[in-house]
Amino acid sequence: MKGKILVVDDDNIIIRSCKGVLEPMGYDVSGTINPREALDLIRDNNYDLLITDMIMPGIDGFELIKRTKELKPDTTVIAMTGYSIKETIKDTLEYGIMDYLQKPFSPNILADTVDRVTNLARKLKSQLAITEEDDADGTHKIEAVNALIKQYKTVPGSLITVLSKTQEIIGYLPPAIQRLIAKGLRIPVSEVHSVVSFYPCYTMKVRGRHNIRVCIGAACYAKKADSIVQKLCNQLHFDEDNVTDDKKFSYELVRCLGACASAPVIEVDHDTHGTVDPDKITDILKDYN
Repeated sequence: MKGKILVVDDDNIIIRSCKGVLEPMGYDVSGTINPREALDLIRDNNYDLLITDMIMPGIDGFELIKRTKELKPDTTVIAMTGYSIKETIKDTLEYGIMDYLQKPFSPNILADTVDRVTNLARKLKSQLAITEEDDADGTHKIEAVNALIKQYKTVPGSLITVLSKTQEIIGYLPPAIQRLIAKGLRIPVSEVHSVVSFYPCYTMKVRGRHNIRVCIGAACYAKKADSIVQKLCNQLHFDEDNVTDDKKFSYELVRCLGACASAPVIEVDHDTHGTVDPDKITDILKDYN
């Protein structure tokens, strides 16, 4: 079983649709149209994931998520909403929501979102849980972040500094770390998230020690940028997060690196490489070993 999921929506069709998509994928899916019944189910069961509508009679999605976090803090949450996600995100990040499904959503979007969120939640729990069972390196990193927050908690306008130094320590800024920083600096989680989302220097994804950015904009794509991606994947064997097993390299696709005249272009860390021959990728990366 890939995970235990509870779907809450006042529309039974949504619940049946979610079951129809997720159960064949290996998930154990329960559903209810009654948020109060949902709380009883959450109290009596250990769900890996709660998928809930935000607008419901009686208890709305916000209240349901809040009570769920009180009962079972480790429950991961995906919110379903008929409104624009941009209008909703700042209000709901405070509740620990990991992702959103904007109605109407397709079966493929549902499947991809649930798989991605459950995989990420699993990794966050194993990598970032602050317990005595944490490995020494993970504990050291969390302690370093806590010390950093303590150092800057009374310094006005210190968020950028804390985010930058935290990313240097951990390598990325996942939701759990954003909440830790927000709590320590006594600012809204939405403020932290908006800064992380706005500046391209920050990432919410795991990265290797050297990050490779491959441009797939029009000019680069016309000159076989896809061949560069294929060569990278064949030679470095990235995992599902686009990171190598030894955590040495990661890669991401971008729309423009501002060097169209030198297409195809890649960027390794802060170094730009133009007119890249896919067959010479190995030679370029030797300088970063």
